[in-house]
Amino acid sequence: MFERVPEDPILVPRPEVSWERKAVFNPGVAVHRGRVYMLYRAVGEYERYVSRLGLAVSEDGIHFERFREPVFEPREAYERFGCEDPRITPLEGRFYITYTALSARAFSERGNYVGLASTEDFRTFERHGVVLPEFEDKDAVIFPERVKGKYVMFHRIVPDIWIAYSEDLVHWYGHKKVMYPRPGCWDSVKIGAGPPPVKTDEGWLLFYHGVDKARTYRMGVALFDLNDPEKLISRPLEYVLEPREEWEREGDIPHVVFACGVVERDGDFLLYYGGGDKVVGVARAPVKEVVEFARRG
Repeated sequence: MFERVPEDPILVPRPEVSWERKAVFNPGVAVHRGRVYMLYRAVGEYERYVSRLGLAVSEDGIHFERFREPVFEPREAYERFGCEDPRITPLEGRFYITYTALSARAFSERGNYVGLASTEDFRTFERHGVVLPEFEDKDAVIFPERVKGKYVMFHRIVPDIWIAYSEDLVHWYGHKKVMYPRPGCWDSVKIGAGPPPVKTDEGWLLFYHGVDKARTYRMGVALFDLNDPEKLISRPLEYVLEPREEWEREGDIPHVVFACGVVERDGDFLLYYGGGDKVVGVARAPVKEVVEFARRG
């Protein structure tokens, strides 16, 4: 369903730039003033594996111009070992960014929390701190509008996707599991939200990643009720994107496509993802076809 445009990565590490010479991947995206703004995760050295966020901007959603310096990097104690995997939600005049804040070294399997920041221009950011301090957590996405007067979030406590609600975007309550791994399927081990949910006539469309026993990461879709996003309407058995190209099947972590951002352009979805935890790719599919596919689940 999704076709890579182009077949090659659209962002690769820049060897001459110290903070991103090893890897650039897992970008969040949003449309701002008619252009696509991308916050991408970057790693400069493997010995001290710390992620920062770079900024790239595009007129067409395919060709991006990068800024020379990172726009968001570890500053507070709760993120001192990295700022990872940003997701961007336009909401009430600002852009809210959820990201994984590492308070312990990467790959230690601990110290992963959900950080929240916001911006109006992608150059200056306000930090709102750790918003789910009671959980070791990742893959948090905020809905682009309130539902019945409340802010809504999907987040991931391994191995499931949960929902939560808030009055102020900082304090969250009502945590409940809404989606689980499926034994024997491509998403049998763990799942997590990809980009923030997209509102469609058929429901909230969620792109999510799933992991199987071979540790392959693929992307799938699900639909949730517009007025009651705890209610899962449909979830196809098939995935919509899997590692196929060499740069997706190899890399720092092999066999990975991991999307954190999506935009709609000219009737298509542009889905932005990390390939092999090393580079950035983009894939395109008609919005109508994706929604119809999601309904069949």
